[in-house]
Amino acid sequence: MSNTIIVKLTINDLRSALQQVGYRVEELTDPVVNLTYLRSATGGLTFDIRPGNWLADAESFVDAALTAVLQVQGELPLDLVNRWNATRRFARLQLSQQFLVLSLDVSVAGGVTADHLRAQIDIWDRLVQELIVYLRDELRELSARKGTTAPVEQAAGYENADVSGQAAALQ
Repeated sequence: MSNTIIVKLTINDLRSALQQVGYRVEELTDPVVNLTYLRSATGGLTFDIRPGNWLADAESFVDAALTAVLQVQGELPLDLVNRWNATRRFARLQLSQQFLVLSLDVSVAGGVTADHLRAQIDIWDRLVQELIVYLRDELRELSARKGTTAPVEQAAGYENADVSGQAAALQ
């Protein structure tokens, strides 16, 4: 990477940045809003990269959201989510009805270097890996206390993965 200043992104820019660090990336279109976005995975957990604020040229944007969605089956204690958020920076974990969502916003507004963009991708990868371990440990402990099965799995429509680490990564 270089110290070239990036002030806007395109879908192709994001795809290239992810591929340069070893991710396989596919391009998809959201049929509801007719929006092109990217999908990839790390550690068996699928995630989307969706453009944020579009510029006037309608082909570039200044930020994107990296989002991994897991489906919750049964009850997931909110304190598990709160502990994650209290001990991690950069990304946030949210529990919304039956979905657990990890998200990280990446912004190039005002200009950033290519190295900065790569560092953001590295941070995302590290946080996803940490989330998998965190959920595996916390859910195993929760299941042992309650005598039940783990309540979180990869959301429908994404690659098959679970937090017990049985799925292979796309990397």
